[in-house]
Amino acid sequence: MYAVFASGGKQHRVEVGNLIDMEKLDVDVGESVTFPSVLTVVDDDGQLQAGSPYLENTSVTGEVVQQARTKKTIVFKSKRRKGYKRKLGHRQSFTRVKITAIGAVEEESDGS
Repeated sequence: MYAVFASGGKQHRVEVGNLIDMEKLDVDVGESVTFPSVLTVVDDDGQLQAGSPYLENTSVTGEVVQQARTKKTIVFKSKRRKGYKRKLGHRQSFTRVKITAIGAVEEESDGS
């Protein structure tokens, strides 16, 4: 069983137990996070469920494993024969999430 969901402007294809690196989320390490914008779910029998654009009452749940930054990317600019040189670096922040569940959202009863 796998699902495709959208988060941070990107789409991720995940199965239960996968570790994925995604755009930084404001969630502490060890906390659970739910992604409600599920585009597609394919079950073990190969049955495809596709949303338009998202599936109703379906979510992907994961646990935040790590908040970190990538290796430094060097940006070097120069113009030949002009003596112009600029060296910049950039480190992108990311969140590593372990997928724990794919499935239906449990509806809360309103007591009536």
